[in-house]
Amino acid sequence: MSTSRTAVVLSAAVAAALLLAGCAGSPTLGVKESCSFLNEDTFKPEGNQQQQSTQIARHYHEIAGKLASEISEPIKQMAEIMDKAAASSLGAATPQQQQELAVHFNKIGEYCK
Repeated sequence: MSTSRTAVVLSAAVAAALLLAGCAGSPTLGVKESCSFLNEDTFKPEGNQQQQSTQIARHYHEIAGKLASEISEPIKQMAEIMDKAAASSLGAATPQQQQELAVHFNKIGEYCK
């Protein structure tokens, strides 16, 4: 392989690696910024109960990756609970699931006062 061709292949590989690294994930917010983000979040689900549960779960999954781990871990748990609620015949959280959601909300509240 010629030197110029090697350089082109190497340049393409480096460019691809940089693009992949840049797209691999966005940086997460700090705790304070995560709390501000949650306080300013204007998400509002629409539709029937099952559609709303599905939308809430999806929203929780989407935002969890952007937030500080102290905040994102309870939100990931909440997303899983809402996934189960959406998959149920009623499409709503059971009283037990509502209690679990409250526990996770309270964990977030320990950081976002």
